Amino acid sequence: QVQLVASGGGLVQPGGSLRLSCAFPHSIFSFITMGWYRQAPGKERELVAVYPNTGSRIYADSVKGRFLISRDNAKNTVYLQMNSLQPEDTTVYYCNARQIESIYWGQGTQVTVSS
Repeated sequence: QVQLVASGGGLVQPGGSLRLSCAFPHSIFSFITMGWYRQAPGKERELVAVYPNTGSRIYADSVKGRFLISRDNAKNTVYLQMNSLQPEDTTVYYCNARQIESIYWGQGTQVTVSS
């Protein structure tokens, strides 16, 4: 079982920034994609950003130009830099990783954007 550990959530004012981190237990090169999703109460989990090991990064339209997904291969960590946060970004964020036959999720980290 692969355990992903997400961290970095918190309370921030509108227009502020947060950086989420997702720590992987071993080399991130063993995964096909790594990404971030979010899920509001009563809604389906939605893609925020995906970083494939090959190909271009993918972002939801709602976060393009504000969020940036990045990786530190040496630290086996994937980040989500979130800028210009708005109240509608408030929800629980989950990191995700995919291998050929498996999907893994982190435990979720709460992001609250409020004045």
